Amino acid sequence: MVRTGLRGYVHSHESSHASRGWRRPTATAVRRPSGELGGGFLGVDEQAGDAYTEVFPGIVTIARSSRAFLRRNIAYLVSEAGIRQFLDVGTGLPTAQNTHEVAQGLAPEARIVYVDNDPMVLAHARALLYSTEEGATAYTDANVTDPDRILEVAAETLDFGRPTALILSNILGHVADYDQARSIVTRLMGALPSSSYLSINDGSRGIDPVFEQAQDAYNNSGAVPYNLRSIDEVTTFFDGLELVEPGVVSVTKWRPEPGSGVPEVIAEHGGLARKP
Repeated sequence: MVRTGLRGYVHSHESSHASRGWRRPTATAVRRPSGELGGGFLGVDEQAGDAYTEVFPGIVTIARSSRAFLRRNIAYLVSEAGIRQFLDVGTGLPTAQNTHEVAQGLAPEARIVYVDNDPMVLAHARALLYSTEEGATAYTDANVTDPDRILEVAAETLDFGRPTALILSNILGHVADYDQARSIVTRLMGALPSSSYLSINDGSRGIDPVFEQAQDAYNNSGAVPYNLRSIDEVTTFFDGLELVEPGVVSVTKWRPEPGSGVPEVIAEHGGLARKP
């Protein structure tokens, strides 16, 4: 989960298999957590979301913390790094404070391309996500495993001669093979110029055994799987880039809002890095 997604990438599929803790594992991973973030659930998504929350209530904290991390990343990119272009792969259903809302709220001229391959997500995105007059927001139907297609279509809206932020928020966990996931990151970042940025956050192993058990049970239920990764594996996605302080950390500890108290460490790690 975690975006098992907060932003899953594959289409929903039916399964007759059952696993301990899951009542009906037929949800689309990309849609379910919009409810956990305050959006709407759709049918089986609500059932799967309820089942997951019963097994591991902490998933709600992870979902909200993941969204807050992304919001702080975007604010940094716009206000401190001067970024005005965003390629957001695996957007999921619209929720509160989406990438374009945060970016264009700070810089109306910002341009954003969302990528997803779930027809329901695309239908809602077209209906609910609007751009400022000064900027642009576009949506494309493509799979994270096809980076060349993503780059081809995104180039219709973004100028890849200018620094761009690549956002991969809880999407790489849907690529089971770690080497393939790394190659996707390498291909996408390779097309972006110097001073571009990479933002990644994903569910992590080694922090919360209860979460790991819940996620493993979900994956074994026949639902769209999401693969948790070690902190070292998440960190390696940033090889060759310059990590922004404090590096790869629990998302709650990445530049928390002043006065927010001491953040707890959760099983969701991420970072932001600049391409030299």
